[in-house]
Amino acid sequence: MSEPAAGVVEPSGSDRRARGQLRIYLGAAPGVGKTYAMLNEAHRRRERGTDVVVGFVETHGRAKTAALLEGLEVVPRRTMPYRGTTFEEMDVDAVLARRPRVAVIDELAHSNVPGSRNAKRWQDIEEVLDAGIDVLSTVNIQHLESLNDVVETITGVPQRETVPDAEVRAAEQVELVDITPEALRRRMAHGNVYAADKIDAALGNYFRPGNLSALRELALLWLAEKVDEQLDRYRAEHGIASTWETRERVVVALTGGPEGDTLIRRAARIAARNTGADLLAIHVSRSDGLTGADPVNLAQQRALVESLGGTYHQMVGDDVSRALLDFARAENATQLVLGASRRGRLAQLVSPGIGVTTTRHSGSIDVHMVTHEEAGAGSRRLPRISGGLTVRRRLAGAALAAGLLPLLTFVLTELRGMVHLSGDILLFLLAVVAVALVGGLWPAIAAAVVGSLLLNYFFTPPLHQWMIAERNNALALLVFVAVAAMVSMVVDLAARRTSEAARASAEAETLSTLAGDVLRGESALPALLERVRETFGLTSVALLERGTGAAPLGTPGEQRRRLLGRAAGRADAEDQPADGRRRHGWHVVASAGPDPCQRPEEGDTGVPIGEDLALVLRGRTLPAEDRRVLAAFGAQAAVALQQQRLTEAAAEAEPLAEADRTRAALLAAVSHDLRSPLASAKAAVTALRSADVPWSPAEHAELLATADESLDRLTRLVENLLDMSRLQAGALAVFPHPVGLEDVLPSVLDDLGPAGRSVDLRLPPELPEVIADPGLLERIVANLAANALRHSPPERRPLISASALGDRVELRVVDRGPGVPERQWDRIFVPFQRLGDRDNSAGVGLGLALSRGLAEAMGGALEPENTPGGGLTMVLSLPAAPVTEPLPDHEAAVS
Repeated sequence: MSEPAAGVVEPSGSDRRARGQLRIYLGAAPGVGKTYAMLNEAHRRRERGTDVVVGFVETHGRAKTAALLEGLEVVPRRTMPYRGTTFEEMDVDAVLARRPRVAVIDELAHSNVPGSRNAKRWQDIEEVLDAGIDVLSTVNIQHLESLNDVVETITGVPQRETVPDAEVRAAEQVELVDITPEALRRRMAHGNVYAADKIDAALGNYFRPGNLSALRELALLWLAEKVDEQLDRYRAEHGIASTWETRERVVVALTGGPEGDTLIRRAARIAARNTGADLLAIHVSRSDGLTGADPVNLAQQRALVESLGGTYHQMVGDDVSRALLDFARAENATQLVLGASRRGRLAQLVSPGIGVTTTRHSGSIDVHMVTHEEAGAGSRRLPRISGGLTVRRRLAGAALAAGLLPLLTFVLTELRGMVHLSGDILLFLLAVVAVALVGGLWPAIAAAVVGSLLLNYFFTPPLHQWMIAERNNALALLVFVAVAAMVSMVVDLAARRTSEAARASAEAETLSTLAGDVLRGESALPALLERVRETFGLTSVALLERGTGAAPLGTPGEQRRRLLGRAAGRADAEDQPADGRRRHGWHVVASAGPDPCQRPEEGDTGVPIGEDLALVLRGRTLPAEDRRVLAAFGAQAAVALQQQRLTEAAAEAEPLAEADRTRAALLAAVSHDLRSPLASAKAAVTALRSADVPWSPAEHAELLATADESLDRLTRLVENLLDMSRLQAGALAVFPHPVGLEDVLPSVLDDLGPAGRSVDLRLPPELPEVIADPGLLERIVANLAANALRHSPPERRPLISASALGDRVELRVVDRGPGVPERQWDRIFVPFQRLGDRDNSAGVGLGLALSRGLAEAMGGALEPENTPGGGLTMVLSLPAAPVTEPLPDHEAAVS
């Protein structure tokens, strides 16, 4: 029994389930040996007595791979006709009917021929697995849906066949078939992967060492993520709460305070010491929503975490220490970074604080207590004597106490013989509670003190003296004062919490609306500022930015670097002018409402956003409690401004990027296509000039024909390149005027030579003229006709027909060849990209792209459509020339 190969993710259990098990061999690139390893595993299982069949294996002409098929039972493939050609696909029904224990099915991401049972092979494999059959399969990293675009960016080669990541992650085993880039390139150079004529092109393009190294790293990282998922699942299934230090994960706790930047950078340095370590930031919010952090600080700290390659998380919990540890254990964190307490020494003596509590219960998680400038500062301001009640209610409470206590004293004095001291105390207590309900804490405390004095003087023996003869009466008065004070404090606290809850609810609703606007894409600056103006009932709102000179904003790239620099809390040298002076002067970036402020000092309320931005409001001065929500609006305004400028920069850079892509594709295409006709012409001319070899007249004519044909190909190629360059530069001269198709089409077919006589031409007798440039129209039709001739079989002639439809004339060029799948129609019009042999532009892939560009330059369109019975129809639509009525004879004579 051989040991498991390195890089294998073993199944979580050994028991066989009703559904079959899937084992996938994952490779970083073609040729690493996935199919070879899969077939070796099939032989090992067969030698152990397992019933193994081959459902589908693609050898790609590799002799060593084909040799491994010997000795294995192969299920016959199913033949599928498609567009005049037959293809072989896996016969799912035959595999299910055979019911082996293990089926070998290659190429998980393969797309089946249209008309097959399923569109994708992984769907076929799902049916086989559902039948209880184990499956061995293969896939390359570039075919995973989540990495498809990344691989295209690295290699420049789009991958049309993809498989969902979930399908691969659901496999019981994923084995990475790994090989170094150097070894794979040697394997290719020896002819073990591709045919000899494809080796040089492959080594110089897709299989460059840098590409292979990047693909290999992607495969390793993707497999590592799957291992993490299985490890987390195993820990959850077995109730393992302790930390397994398989990989360093550093969690930093943020409170939203000014010390957050220091903590994040410290945690990032700790994570950077360990290759592959993760950085996670967590902010714990109270579940009652009544207290929270500064949203501006949190937004900046989140940007800093993400700029350092970490992730930001937020959770709700009343016990902050427990929430932090629960999060750290759930993420299998190894280290936790906390800031030293900002509380004073007395407060730390009364309560140990979050840091001490977290350290005490952290277990195997290392806790770092990081000091900072705010540590131990304590409270720098005395607490305000304020509650949740308005001034009017406090005055009402005081007035109630001033009127109710004397009245109650007078009534109880009159009823002295009927009500005892205990009753007097309860009635006074009721009066104090009433004052507390109306006026809150301080009026109630005053009422309790005054009430106790009145009880002592008028109702406690000896009467009319500030003395108490019996201890029980003294105890009763003390209890009265204590109960009155506690009740009034509870009432005042309830009122304060009610006010805070209402405030928090309003803030939450406002911020929820803001978040909804962002999600719906309504975060443009003018709309955002208008939302601020409406929310707070203001006259105008302006976003101001500090700048210098005529171009205060700088380029979008400079703006982006400054914003990222400020988000990271560092000074950027580019944010300073060359002379070292600070930027000065304010200007309005965006505004809402009439007469926006031009400088921060003109507004009634201003909120600074970073160093060079400010949100200035006019209309009324906002209270301090409104600044919290206003700060959130300001932070979002800064983000919206950054996104707007990045969008503008991207729009400006897109033409340059497109030009770079076109240039790169052009160089890649013409490197071969220019060389080929030049080499042929050069060889022919050199042979003709050679005096060493006597050429016969026939050989002499053949060499001349070869040179002439090569130069013609080169001429067409250069003409197409020049025309495409003029089209992209907008410099192509177009002179459209009424043209009859019956005048253009015959000459085009004559220019095609003998092949043009095999094209059927059908034009209706009353076909209107079209508005077109005759020369460009001939180029378009010649390209389309040449393509149709190339792809139509000899026994089925191409067809050119025309028809009038409203104010348009449609010219159809129909071929009877294999056609092009509908999903690939757009590709045949992309310059410098060829789809098989579909383009006739001397190989560069310009013919159809140029034809569409010329058609659009004349106000027309060129679109493909399916040909009934098989083939492809190119539809050229052009504007019809207006029909003019003939003039009467006398008017014609005058004109």
